[in-house]
Parts: sequence; structure tokens; C-alpha cells
Amino acid sequence: MTELLNLSIAEAGAKVRAGETSFPELVSACLDREQKTRELNGWLEVYAEPAIKLAQAQQTLLENGYDLGPLQGIPLGLKANIDICGQEMNAGSKILQGNIASQDATVTRLLKQAGAIILGTTNMHEFAWGGTTNNPHFGACRNPWDAQRVPAGSSGGSGVVAGVRSAFATLGTDTGGSVRLPAALNGVTGLRPTVGNISTDGVFPLAWSMDTVGPLAARSADCAILYATLSGADAKQRANIDQQLARPLKGLRIGVLDPYSFYSLQPGVEKTLRGALSDFEKQHGVEIVSLKVEGLENAVDAQIIVDACEPSAIHWPWLKDRASDYGDDVRILLQAGLTFTAVEYLQAQRYRTWLRDKFSELFTQVDMIITPTLPFTAPLIGQETLPIGDGEVSTLLGNLIFTCIPSLAVLPAISFPAGFDSLGLPVGLQLMAAPGQEALLLRAAHQYQRRSTHHLRLPPLLNH
Repeated sequence: MTELLNLSIAEAGAKVRAGETSFPELVSACLDREQKTRELNGWLEVYAEPAIKLAQAQQTLLENGYDLGPLQGIPLGLKANIDICGQEMNAGSKILQGNIASQDATVTRLLKQAGAIILGTTNMHEFAWGGTTNNPHFGACRNPWDAQRVPAGSSGGSGVVAGVRSAFATLGTDTGGSVRLPAALNGVTGLRPTVGNISTDGVFPLAWSMDTVGPLAARSADCAILYATLSGADAKQRANIDQQLARPLKGLRIGVLDPYSFYSLQPGVEKTLRGALSDFEKQHGVEIVSLKVEGLENAVDAQIIVDACEPSAIHWPWLKDRASDYGDDVRILLQAGLTFTAVEYLQAQRYRTWLRDKFSELFTQVDMIITPTLPFTAPLIGQETLPIGDGEVSTLLGNLIFTCIPSLAVLPAISFPAGFDSLGLPVGLQLMAAPGQEALLLRAAHQYQRRSTHHLRLPPLLNH
């Protein structure tokens, strides 16, 4: 059954339809993998018995001629800030423990309608406000490539579960990078859609003007199936996913922000970026275009302001009455958000307008822009700084120099595995495109993955 977990969503579905396996066997394989990787703490809650019963029901439907499409019977994990009717939605917090969702989030409903099996909820940084998933209430989530390292956040559990294949795919939320960061550090693919292209109704918010919901999976093709379902694509569009992904990249233009894309990179990350640029150019016929943009050094500051003020506005009532129920790191961030002035918040929003206009102009020159997802690979749990070059840089939240750009400029972006550093830790690269160009990003990552095996490599613990 272990071999089942190495299949893509489409391959698993094809084997079921050919009578070579069944939906209950897919669920059982995921549950077995969850047991074997439990020390990573990627799942918060697993609905084992209901999932098996649902899989049996979907198998019966399929055998009686009710084929609901590629997600039917496929086991998935949902981040713990997404409503699942009748289940606790705690957003990784103490404050919301015991909060039972009265209805499904829109994304949950769409997955259920597609016949997917919701296997459980995944661990996350408390209230999605942080980058490590070192959760004080439910325990630290650990990176499958090295359990002493962070899986990033805030969708760390979703990244881990996708990375060890204890579900065929997961959903996370991405505000400043919370799908893309775990995708990069756990060696999987993660898509941040254009704001509004996937509903956030029924998802506990972090910063409403940047919040998105996106899929994480080993393959871009799997993310494409989830994106088509969750974005409301019609039946014809969903049926043509393979054709869309199969289109070659020859003649497309990929921009490189020079020198910004190479700023303060660990050697393994820089080597991976340069190698991918060469691959796109030589193997795929893509034109690489150098782009120079002044003013990007202010992007992180603008994101920090927006990403502090909006959550603090949401949490203001609890900060007054239940401050001690937050973990120390999240409480400090939320209290810091109260110190920014309206002028600073509005200036940050003005910068966002400028940045959006600037990138709209750039996308008349190129089709996509590439950067690393992070300047470094996974830090150790509790590590405050990382050595890069001749100095030290702050980790994660202080160094979202690449993921902040799509978040601020309301652009879609994808992180995909592109290599490994000298310690064997995954390196992710980010592609961004103009609003609404998710299909292009998924196609580019898929074409890259057709000629590479980075996304298929499994963490060492699965080889024992």
C-alpha cells in the first residue's frame, strides 16, 4: 500500500477505476503513513473511522456509475483554520478550542461535492500569525527532512503532511507566504492564487486584504486539480487540465529581478536558482530577461505593517480580555500591531498600489518572474538567526523578501521544489505572474517537473 502514496491524484484515480485498488485502500495507506510519521506532529486531528466509511461510500457510488471526477475518493488534509461542519475549528489556538463549525467553509463544501475525503486537520502556527508552526498549544510541527528543523508556517502541518504523503494533497492559507514557505522547506509544490479566485468564506482570517487559500501537493499537476475545483472552473475546463499543463514553454519570457533575486542567498539556494534558470532556458526554450526595479527594499516593511495591523484589528476584543491565552510570540506580534499609526498603515497601502502598478508594467515585458521562495533552507527549531555570506540574517518572518511581493501586489505565485542544499534540505523556487494567471504558473512548474525528479524525492525517514 505504500506504493499507492507515490502516485499522483490522477494516477491513483485511474488505478481505482481500473479495479487495481480502491478508495478505502487509499485512505488506509494514508492512515498508515500518518501513524508512522506521527512524531512530526503534522496532523492536529485525524478522522480515521469517518474517512474509511466515506471512502467506502464513494467506492459504491463509483461502482454504480456515479463518477464525480478526479478528486472522488482522494484523501486530503485541511489546515485547522478552515471550517468543517461538525468539527472543531481552532485555528491552532487555545482561544478557539471547543469551537465547533456550524457549516462548511466554501472550499470544504466544494471538495466534498467533488467526492474528496477530508482525512483531518493539519497543524499550524497559532492563528496563522507566524512562520515556524512551533505551536505552544498543540506542540511543535517538525520538518520531515530533519526533525530538528522547522517546516515553516503558518501552514506547516499542511506542508509536512504533503511532504510525507499522509494525504495526497492539503489546503493551506497564504497571507505573506504561508503556503509557499512550507512548500519550499518540505519539498512540495504550493500555489498562492490571486486574491479572490478561491473563496476564503469560512476561513478564520489573518490579514483580510492579503488572505488566500491554496493547495500543497508533491506535484504541480495535483495542485492544478485542486485549483480547478476550488476556483469554480466548469466541467470542460476541469476535463482539459492535462492539455493545459502539457503545453510547452518555448517562447515564454521569465524575468529575474537583478540583483534582488540574488540578495543574501545561502550557497545552495543560489546554486539552485542559477541551475533552474539554465534549465528553463536550455531545456524549455524560455527567454531569461533581467529586470531592475528600484524600491523593492521597502516591501518587507510594508508587509509587516499590513500584516500586523489587520490581525490586531481582528483580535482586539480577545487582546483586551484573553491576552494570556495566546502564545508569547503571537501575543507580542498582535500587541505590536496596535502600535502602528493610521498614517503608517495608509502609507503601506500606498506602497502596495505603487508595487502593483510596477509589476503590471513588468508583466508587459515578461510572462513570469522567478525568485527563490526563501533565501535559506529550513532553520533549526528555536534558531533566531542564520549565517549567510559574511553576516547573519533574521529567520522567516523577518526575511520574506521574495514571498512578500506577490502578497502585497495581489499576484498569484507558486513555489516548487528545484533542488537540495549540501545538508540534503529542499530548496524551493517561486514563480509569480499577472493576476489570474494561475494556469500559466501551474503549467510552468509542471513542465519543469517533467524534466526533474526533485518533487518525487522522499524524506530520509520514509526510507527506513
